[in-house]
Amino acid sequence: MSNIAENLSHINHLIGERKATLVAISKTKPISDIEAAYRAGQRHFGENKVQEMTEKSEHLPKDIKWHMVGHLQRNKVKYIAPYVHLIHSVDSLRLLKAINKEATKNNRVINCLLQVHIAEESTKFGFDAEELYELLSGTDLSNLEHIKISGLMGMATNTSDTEKVKQEFLALKQLFDEIRERYTLPNLDLSELSMGMSGDFEIALDCGSSMIRVGSLIFGARNYG
Repeated sequence: MSNIAENLSHINHLIGERKATLVAISKTKPISDIEAAYRAGQRHFGENKVQEMTEKSEHLPKDIKWHMVGHLQRNKVKYIAPYVHLIHSVDSLRLLKAINKEATKNNRVINCLLQVHIAEESTKFGFDAEELYELLSGTDLSNLEHIKISGLMGMATNTSDTEKVKQEFLALKQLFDEIRERYTLPNLDLSELSMGMSGDFEIALDCGSSMIRVGSLIFGARNYG
């Protein structure tokens, strides 16, 4: 636990001058680990389960910015709507509508990233490019006044083939740039490109990522069970 601060310092050193936000993925980790990272200056934390994030948020400082990075069910949005900083894993219009509904109830605008399926694994969620174009060209999205599409998120194939990972990240960056140039919507403000995790974040940074999601390199191996 004592080396959490050192781990954060090392990762921030690798980020260097690049303007990228480090999201510490704290899923399955105890509050004491998050507190150690907080004391080291970390403010952005990511969880993949609604219940776990809500329980932790109740016991931790209120200036923490909570990121939902896991697959989000529509019926769970209401639990995180009052406080979530950014939802990375938005993969359907139906989920966007559910987020907008709960954000309206809480009188706030919730920042969202559209998850893009860039990996070969069929287990990963997300839009493909054509589905994104369809969503952004339609009228449904612009009517959702209590969400802001802040960018895109993607997960590369889990492989040791770094060239493959690089090509997937570059394809997502190209899509990000294209959408930013092509579409103008009142609730579209593409400023974040969330890509890169513990095993590939340096490649992601080189490919233009503005937000990396790192867990095990900060907190150690994940606790299962």
